[in-house]
Amino acid sequence: MNAPTPIAALISGGGRTVLNLADEIDAGNLPIRISRVVAHRESLAGVARCRDRGLEVTIVPKDPAETMDDRLDEVLLESGAELICLCGYLRHFRVGERWAGRTINIHPALLPDFGGKGMYGAHVHRAVIESGRRESGCTVHFVDEEYDHGPTILQKRCVVHPDDDHETLAARVFALECDAFPEALQQVLLGMRTS
Repeated sequence: MNAPTPIAALISGGGRTVLNLADEIDAGNLPIRISRVVAHRESLAGVARCRDRGLEVTIVPKDPAETMDDRLDEVLLESGAELICLCGYLRHFRVGERWAGRTINIHPALLPDFGGKGMYGAHVHRAVIESGRRESGCTVHFVDEEYDHGPTILQKRCVVHPDDDHETLAARVFALECDAFPEALQQVLLGMRTS
């Protein structure tokens, strides 16, 4: 039996995606270990939630911005993470050679549509509704140096109802995300173990 693969999870909000992964680990569904959660601000709701769950959280502040990437690399290397999971992380992540092919993100829309800088959370769901699209969903993808870009691992889809607002659509998409991220992680781990 293989030892659980250590991952680091980067957050910018409530931490729900990390806690969902922790639930999947506890249920025996995901052979990973969350070796570190990284946030850029102590006051984020997800920081307290992750610590309450027993996860180690490190704060890497955004200031000074010119050294944040280097400090983040140091924390991730020290954590022993083999995979980096962007779990609602809103800042640009420097992939470089070190994390290429080992960083994945989940986005609350069907990329390549409704992605890019500034397209997160309610902004995404409002844009989908305003566009008149009848379908939305989520995308899990490998991360490169562009926002919401890189090879798709998987997508899950849902209907956009005529009476949806951004909150009802967000709830439906997040339910998909709770399945999509663990499923994508399984695929990535399988690829790592067979390559």
